[in-house]
Amino acid sequence: MLESERYGEAMELLHFLLQCQGQDERHYEEWGSLLEWLEAAFPEAAGGRVPGQPEPDEEEPGEQQMARSLALAKQEEDREYTSKLLHRVMNEPLSESTVLALEQLAHLEGGEVDEALTGWIQRPGIHPLLQFRTLQTLRRRGVQGMVRLEREAGPVEVEIEYVPLQNEDFPPAVAQVLERVAEQTETHEPTLYYFAQELWSQYVMSVYGSEEYRSMVAGDDTLLDLWAGALHQIVSESLSGDRREEETRSMYGITESMRFQFEQAYRSIGGFVKSSMRF
Repeated sequence: MLESERYGEAMELLHFLLQCQGQDERHYEEWGSLLEWLEAAFPEAAGGRVPGQPEPDEEEPGEQQMARSLALAKQEEDREYTSKLLHRVMNEPLSESTVLALEQLAHLEGGEVDEALTGWIQRPGIHPLLQFRTLQTLRRRGVQGMVRLEREAGPVEVEIEYVPLQNEDFPPAVAQVLERVAEQTETHEPTLYYFAQELWSQYVMSVYGSEEYRSMVAGDDTLLDLWAGALHQIVSESLSGDRREEETRSMYGITESMRFQFEQAYRSIGGFVKSSMRF
């Protein structure tokens, strides 16, 4: 977060970590010191509103304009700047650096960027999460039309102009899965809920446009319970190493007759986690 200058998000994460219990006291001291330094060095990125400054919603256009101005200035200074960013996206492993490059490409001028990204994204072997991030960049650049994405489970077709740009743009079912996990964990297991949020956000982006995604967002309450239970189980195992599947299924009302569907959802999220570890 600090490398990509996301100071506000870093402060929010540190505030969250300081509320968690059971960690080594040394960790709390380090987190507290870092938070104090960030708040002093970047007061404009702090969560609270600074008197005399506009509300966060009013600041957004200004922030976007500043990012655009900086990207265009770099493009003006370095004639190879655009090709360098494209090379980073297309040839380097998925990382914060490639995501940052895509954010910069969203602001640059030139139809060659649209053509290069649209052609590249349809090649096989691209990580689904990187595909989605590229789709967001294309939409921000005003590109429209259908693209065919190659996935391990088979090709999917996506209309660029409808790609969500933020969490609120996804269908309600996506948030409802997290709400179910929050009901079970937010008070007693806040760490689990935090990691569930992060994992779910990335997983949904990775399956966007697939048959699995369409089934999920059109599903009834029972199906959403299945996804919530599978998400809870994956994160719980990652944090504690304990299986406790029956306990998790009981939390979400997942009966024995629904176990096969639960395991399908569990394998799907687990498969995404494993694939991400390879990049």
